[in-house]
Amino acid sequence: MNKKNLEKKDLSEVALMQDMAALLKQSGIDFSLRQLEQIWLYHTLLRRHNPQLNLTRIHNFKNMVEKLYVDSILPGTLFDLPSPLLDIGTGPGMPGIPLKIAYPHLEIILSESRQKRVTFLEMVIQKLKLQKISAIGRSITPRFQIPVAGVITRALESMEKTLGRVDGCLETGGIVLFMKGPRCDDEIVAATQKFKGRYNLIQDQSYQIPHTPHNRRLVVFERIDRPFIEVEAETMKRYSCHSIESEQNAIFKDLKKLLTAKGIKKQQMALVFGEKPVKETLKNFPGQCDAWITGSDRSLPPAEAPEQMPWYRLSPPLFKALDLFGTDAPILRVKTRPILKWDSAEGLPDGLSLLIPFQDPENVGVVIRSAVAFGVNQVILLEECAHPFLPKAVRASAGAVFHASLFQGPSIKDLPLSLPLIALSPEGKDISQCEFADTAGLLPGVEGGGLPEHLRRQAFSIPIQHEVESLNAAAATVIALYLWSQSDRKI
Repeated sequence: MNKKNLEKKDLSEVALMQDMAALLKQSGIDFSLRQLEQIWLYHTLLRRHNPQLNLTRIHNFKNMVEKLYVDSILPGTLFDLPSPLLDIGTGPGMPGIPLKIAYPHLEIILSESRQKRVTFLEMVIQKLKLQKISAIGRSITPRFQIPVAGVITRALESMEKTLGRVDGCLETGGIVLFMKGPRCDDEIVAATQKFKGRYNLIQDQSYQIPHTPHNRRLVVFERIDRPFIEVEAETMKRYSCHSIESEQNAIFKDLKKLLTAKGIKKQQMALVFGEKPVKETLKNFPGQCDAWITGSDRSLPPAEAPEQMPWYRLSPPLFKALDLFGTDAPILRVKTRPILKWDSAEGLPDGLSLLIPFQDPENVGVVIRSAVAFGVNQVILLEECAHPFLPKAVRASAGAVFHASLFQGPSIKDLPLSLPLIALSPEGKDISQCEFADTAGLLPGVEGGGLPEHLRRQAFSIPIQHEVESLNAAAATVIALYLWSQSDRKI
């Protein structure tokens, strides 16, 4: 290239730089010559590498200045930016690099998961000779531990998802700045509700890129809780924490056995699944809570959990194998009280006893829940009955199984005829004709098989329409329990 062409190119660049300076100035951004040279070099690099890296879809010079550089810098004129500042999803470096040029004192971390763009960012940092700014090639998750005072993002991701991402790195009192379009009210509501008590909305400001029709919105949240990493470290001091990665681990093997009746009987333990049942069990039976089992990053033992309780952190595949209901919530291991043997020769105590022959653990859980709700004196588990502490039974009982007085009885075929039983069978008499005695035992039949022949003769039934052959055994039992609870003979 000859000298004449070089001079023409220099004059052209000078003119464009002056145009850039004018566009910045009309937006209230008055750069020094050094800053103007840096933003111009950034612009040049962006244009040069855009065809290969697809860094931006904006190509018009004026639009690039206004929609990329001015738009990136304006939040700094509306809010006092914290430092260090993490730019999540920075892409080609926005808003981080323009902000660094405009506010040299800021320490900035550029987060970008695509490695080719990270290489581009590192080149920009080197060529612009920027200090206290770095690019990291990874997505931000709650496990990201570099502490920052602020986060800024102009990415399309929802606010609540971003607030969840920065849980491990944003300091208490830290700021999250969202550069959004004008219509983001639903996002604000969702984030405010989900993170109530953890973040406060402190600024919601609509603004416009000066001398353009482009409307923007700066939404700012302040963190009021403590970072997960800090809380986790403190929590791990209170509990004996065990990380389990292998399915051959003895502890994991014992946990899996608690999905079976045999394992429950041998270990005298049960597993509680689901956020609400776990919370209620911790509250009502803290002395029986034996272990906290998790497979997710945020599932720390709560403050009310007994401190002597071990904490088992399973790898995702192991936790999935144990998480029978797919709740992805912490699992609680609970000590079960011994189920004493009931001696039929001693008869029944005053009040109503419920005798259960159900083989379906969900049916067992349902009727135990109702028995506790309606004030049944005791629950007798017949030989045919599924174990009441199987996970499906515990879940169906909504934790009521831990409140119930449980006894182990004989087979339904071996019940003495002398017992004052109220047997339920579809072919029995209308239960409205039943006179509940002061002492009685409610006995439904086995699912499908029903009652033994000798017990059907004086059975009662729940009247139903002829279009339906029979009620579910558990449903019929619940209705009978309710009728007893409303009777005059209830003790």
